[in-house]
Amino acid sequence: MIKINIEDLLRRKGKSKYWLCQRMNLTSRNINRIIRGETTSISFKYIEEFCQYLDCTPGELISLVPNIDEVLIK
Repeated sequence: MIKINIEDLLRRKGKSKYWLCQRMNLTSRNINRIIRGETTSISFKYIEEFCQYLDCTPGELISLVPNIDEVLIK
């Protein structure tokens, strides 16, 4: 499962989701959907903006987390 680490990066930077929404012109509903993994895709434009505002690399923004079902099967 892909995880978008926005909340961790915001905490590290001392900023809020509201701050990020204002900078990126995103609604809080959309940013929360991204954080919860309820979206099927994110454009490169947004990945680039997240990285700029959060001062991170795409590798820090996105991580791969094993699905619990896959872990239990192994």
